[in-house]
Amino acid sequence: MNPVQKTYCRVYQNILHIALPFLPYRKPEILPSIFSLSHLFHSKQINTVLLITDQSIRSFGLCTPLEKDLKENGIQCVVYDKTVPNPTSDNVEEALALYHQHHCQALIGFGGGSSIDCAKATGARIARPHKSLAKMEGILKVIKKIPPLVAIPTTAGTGSETTLAAVIVDSKTRHKYPINDFPLIPQYAVLDPYLTKTLPASLTATTGMDALTHAVEAYIGNSTTKETRADATKAITLIFMNLAKAVNDPGDLDARKNMLEAAFMAGNAFSQSYVGYVHAIAHSLGGKYNIPHGYANAVILPMILEAYGDKATKKLAELALISGASRDPDEKIRAQGFIDAIKTMKKTFGIPDTFKEIQEQDIPYLASQAAKEANPLYPVPLEMNAKELESYYRALMEVHNGNE
Repeated sequence: MNPVQKTYCRVYQNILHIALPFLPYRKPEILPSIFSLSHLFHSKQINTVLLITDQSIRSFGLCTPLEKDLKENGIQCVVYDKTVPNPTSDNVEEALALYHQHHCQALIGFGGGSSIDCAKATGARIARPHKSLAKMEGILKVIKKIPPLVAIPTTAGTGSETTLAAVIVDSKTRHKYPINDFPLIPQYAVLDPYLTKTLPASLTATTGMDALTHAVEAYIGNSTTKETRADATKAITLIFMNLAKAVNDPGDLDARKNMLEAAFMAGNAFSQSYVGYVHAIAHSLGGKYNIPHGYANAVILPMILEAYGDKATKKLAELALISGASRDPDEKIRAQGFIDAIKTMKKTFGIPDTFKEIQEQDIPYLASQAAKEANPLYPVPLEMNAKELESYYRALMEVHNGNE
């Protein structure tokens, strides 16, 4: 990236950083159980809600107790269950039509980050009926208040239950983009470890590493605050202590509770301090090839941390001490020890280093999408343009490592 571009990015980021204390960030109110919702809705005189989820969650019966409880308490629960792993603009429009058709008064996002993001984007369309989702890409494009939103995560990873972001794929172009605005922060988050108990080991691992990516990228960026550093370090500590336990023993509810807390804390951290090129690359791959976001982050994370080099050494060395990954007195060795601990985590969970989906002819487009998302918004340790990012896509190609 040339000096003029770098200067523009840093000035943009510094202005946002200075503005942080004055922006209306808030944390959702945490509810311990889905059975808290009927009382909540009655207190707000809400009698019809739209529950947004996916077919897998619905088929597993995870929504059934909530649907039954709401019905028994006189609250109509309309269900949209066609959300796909990377939610699309078509998903949002279908959910929006149901919301208006049944005169709903509130939204519930029930599931992984995809369902919660779909609920957020539906709220944005309700608030701004004459504005397309594409026109709300970026930051502060929603502005108006959305209907009451409850987020119920069934994975411990995305942090979507506490963030101001919704990530959507355009159904026609397959462009994947974030919508960031304060009204999208859910008013309530239900953190119930029982809802994550049936999550397969592979998804427990990749969603947990998704939360780790959020916390690490927030911590090593240039827009941290005392509060976001505290949230990020707590999340990283909890993940290093509990993720393997949750993967190996699905019934360990303490580990699952701690992972939900970690995901929540990591979400708080990156909501204010943003993420980096790991996310930008992962979003481009999710949009083009429908690769699950948590899985993509898990594959990419150590490669980009190494790419930052000396620009991230000090903070990665701090994380090595915090996580217990390394206590070597040499800062560089300690930083590499933290990255190596993530690599070991990946290997233990069977997460590869490459993607079979990436095609050489797609790389310029993918890199341009990642650069467009990240620059100038993300306060990364080392700025890179689209051309510089292309090499990392080639490193992520399965054929690159001879693994055809």
